[in-house]
Amino acid sequence: MSRILVFGGHGRIALLLAPLLVERGDEVTGVIRNPAHAADVEAVGAKALVADVESMDVEALAEIIRGHDAVVWSAGAGGGSPERTYAVDRDAAKRSMNAAERAGVRRYVMVSWLGSTADHGVPEDDSFFPYADAKWAADEHLRASGLEGTILAPGALTFDEPTSRIQIDPTGRGAVSRADVAAVIAASLHGPCTIGRTIRFGNGDPASAVPIADALGC
Repeated sequence: MSRILVFGGHGRIALLLAPLLVERGDEVTGVIRNPAHAADVEAVGAKALVADVESMDVEALAEIIRGHDAVVWSAGAGGGSPERTYAVDRDAAKRSMNAAERAGVRRYVMVSWLGSTADHGVPEDDSFFPYADAKWAADEHLRASGLEGTILAPGALTFDEPTSRIQIDPTGRGAVSRADVAAVIAASLHGPCTIGRTIRFGNGDPASAVPIADALGC
């Protein structure tokens, strides 16, 4: 059994991830900002922990991380103002990594996005730029840390049914179901095979997609 802490515990992906982890015997804690979301988190088998990661410093974050075996960052501002996007997707994410190191919890999985590269190509006057800029900065911080990090970079998220199959380095938007993203996170946490890797993926077309474990090489 592993103890997994999921930031953004009420997100759609996190709510799909928790039962996958619980089913295999893991203990899952979902970090949420809104106490009203606790029932939803607990309904999928996770423990709800109310904490405002946007305002917490490194030591406060380390306190809630300490004692876990792995951290999953699936939190985000959700397309709010640029200020909140930077505050959550970049700054809070960075603090959580620093806190994980301080707490001695080395395994860290970042849920990023397919286009998170230095040359992501999003113009500065585009409303999507703060997100692209913030995610790249957070990814780079994880790469430079001493953590056993994995960056998972799915393409455009859909509500399609899970296929349990993905394509690595897809072309175009790399559309992928949220359920399959959750399955990729769960597979990444199952062993060390994804540590130190950035994995860009989508569902791909049926002819090119392969089972998740095969795609990850785990």
